Parts: sequence; structure tokens; C-alpha cells
Amino acid sequence: MFRKRFYYFIKMQYLGYRLHGWQKQPDVKTVEGLITKTLGWVMPEAKCKILGTSRTDAMVSAEESAFELFLDHEPLEDPDEFLDLFNKNLPQDIRALSIEEVDKNFNIIQHSKTKEYAYLFSTGKKFHPFCAPFMANFQEDLDIEKMKQAAELFQGTHNFKNYCVRVSDKSTFEREMLRSEIVENQLYTANFFPEKSYIFHIHAAGFLRHQVRLMMGALVLVGRGELSLDDIKESLLPDNSHFQMDYIAPASGLILNKIEFD
Repeated sequence: MFRKRFYYFIKMQYLGYRLHGWQKQPDVKTVEGLITKTLGWVMPEAKCKILGTSRTDAMVSAEESAFELFLDHEPLEDPDEFLDLFNKNLPQDIRALSIEEVDKNFNIIQHSKTKEYAYLFSTGKKFHPFCAPFMANFQEDLDIEKMKQAAELFQGTHNFKNYCVRVSDKSTFEREMLRSEIVENQLYTANFFPEKSYIFHIHAAGFLRHQVRLMMGALVLVGRGELSLDDIKESLLPDNSHFQMDYIAPASGLILNKIEFD
């Protein structure tokens, strides 16, 4: 028997500090798991499933992410009313931003164009504990100017095999970084934030597993003087495993800032 299916594109945001990433897992709280549970409360009789656009790691937050809702048999009578009810039942650290009906040709994985990550961090004196969910704190004096120069070296098309973990040799390691820079943070503010903090901005069509945090880790090593600019250049060359990066920056500073779609 033919089954009618309806498709909805939902943008959302979340604070990842207490969550174990996007993907549903047994016995721990995840973004996907809490969304699925909430849908069960809001639409107890509905047959539905969801597909996320990006699998963030534990403690990673999202300023703007998205998922696709597949709903069988009956469409939503009033999508805006559903969105209000959905938000009332979601945990306070997850919020749905918008909803749009799409057709079966829309693919949330294949239609994403660019992903923008922001890694928020401070240096020097230990920060206020309230900062912990939003930024990483490196309690040392890092050479920020040298780190800025190193970040610029990531921009463009390079081989990032040294900046990923647990991937198949069939993975595509050559990626184009559309933007890569460290700037002083003026995007996120709070009265308990340090007087000065920084953002590592990195934009691309896609990233390898732990790529951004390994890139940030390499920048910290440059700031400490343990890696040079030439080391970063060499690490991006094909078939160069001498500079396999193993320092993964803390997850709590990483924010999926935005995803653009075709």
C-alpha cells in the first residue's frame, strides 16, 4: 500500500556542554535522542523519523544547525503552531528556530553548501567558571600573532590527512578551507567573559572527524613555540605523515556557527 510522506526542514540551536553529541546513543543524553523523545511527546500517534545535517561531538554547541523531519500519513496542520509546541517541550538548552516544508527531492546531507565553525578561546589567567560551556581556556601566554599567521596557512586547498582520526583510507583528505583566521572575539559577549578572548573561524564544505579541533590544537602548539609555521606548511602536503597531529583542543570551545544550503 502506498504511504504518503511529508518532509520538513527544521533549523535549530543547542548548547552542547551537558550533551554527548548529536547522534543517539543508549544511556546518555544526545541532541538527536532528546529531539526524538520530544517528538514522541508532541506527536504521540505520528510515525516519523529525523536526519541531522551534522554530527557534532560531545560538548560541542551549535548556533545554527538543522535536521529533516520525515512524517508519514498526515502533514502538520499548522507548522508554526507545531514549532511553538515543540519548543515548549524541548529541554531549555535546545531550541527550534524555524520550520519549512520541503519536497522529497530535498536532501539535508547533499544540499548543505558550507559549514562555518567558530572556536572560542582565551589565554592567560583562568577564566570565570561560567565561561566553561562556551570557550576553552589555555592558562598560558600564547603567541597570538604567530597563531594568526598559522591559521591563514590552512586557507585554500590542502591535504588534511594529518588532521583527522579514525577515518577510512578511502576518505577524501583534500579539502578547501574557504576561510581560516583568528580574530579577537566580538561575536559572543557576557559580563563574566575575560576582558579579551579570540575566535578561530574556519569555513568549508565539509570536515573530517575531529579536523577543526586538531587544527586548533596545532595552532595552540604554534602559540607555545612547539610547532613552527614551516611545520604547518609541511603538515598540509600529501603523503607527509611526519606531522600527524595528536593534540585535540577541548570540545567545549567549538561552535557550529552556521550551515548554508543550496
